[in-house]
Amino acid sequence: MASKKIRIGTRDSILATWQAETVQHELKKRGYESELVFIKTEGDRVLDTPLPLMGGKGVFTKALDDALLAEEVDIAVHSLKDIPTTNPEGLRVSSIMKREDPRDVLVARKDANFLDDDSYEAVIATSSNRRGGQWINRYPNHKLTDIRGNVHTRLRKLSDSTWDGAIFAAAGLIRVGLDGNISTWLDWMIPAPGQGAVAIMSREGDRKTEKIMELLHDPETALCTRTERRLLQILEGGCSAPLGAFATLNGMQLRLQAVLNSVDGKQSERFDRTVQVEHSASLGEQAAEDMMSRDTVMKILSDLRKEL
Repeated sequence: MASKKIRIGTRDSILATWQAETVQHELKKRGYESELVFIKTEGDRVLDTPLPLMGGKGVFTKALDDALLAEEVDIAVHSLKDIPTTNPEGLRVSSIMKREDPRDVLVARKDANFLDDDSYEAVIATSSNRRGGQWINRYPNHKLTDIRGNVHTRLRKLSDSTWDGAIFAAAGLIRVGLDGNISTWLDWMIPAPGQGAVAIMSREGDRKTEKIMELLHDPETALCTRTERRLLQILEGGCSAPLGAFATLNGMQLRLQAVLNSVDGKQSERFDRTVQVEHSASLGEQAAEDMMSRDTVMKILSDLRKEL
């Protein structure tokens, strides 16, 4: 494998290219040559439909999965939060790299002073039900508008609009050197499961490639994101749940915080539990069982399925 270039499948956006080039750089440091193979996904081609109506998960990954299964590429590089919680048959996540800052941030068109005025009816752009639900729950006087496109496109749309701000993942802005646009850090907002982490997908049974990718694997990030995604897998129930989940490791303790909001922000349920690492394997399941025992959670999920 060392004598053959590893073909890295990636989307062609600036952020996706950055992620793939980072994998390429890490492989080169370990003596492995590689090349990028650019692939367009449905999420890149269709920009006039809100993500939840497109099925959300999978729209940024399926074309790469298909190329991997067809052996047109050897690995595919994804933002972990874009990957469905159930892997396509024949594929597996062989590496989860060290996580970037997972927080959400607000980029204001002018400034973020409007957040201090409870009477101001701000317009905030986001295509995420998770972000939108949490935002309206905190700022019920605000209105939401949909926004699609890569990081640069969304920044341009915001600049050209009359909106007051747009919500971004900090990791995306940091990685492409645009974090200077951040107006305020949304420390109160629970991020998406896996947000800020880069995942590498490979074919099952391709042990040579898997062993190489394991060199890039970060166990702490893997533990935290696996817990977050297990909660999502159980709770999602086939719909694009507006769920925030964030696990943190502090010494030998793992803490999981989660929130599920209705899309209109009027209903909200939270979970927060800390366990010893040796007892953390079932923390995602515990969170799901706890939340699904609440009538509000089941109503939020039921209403969302009807909308989709």
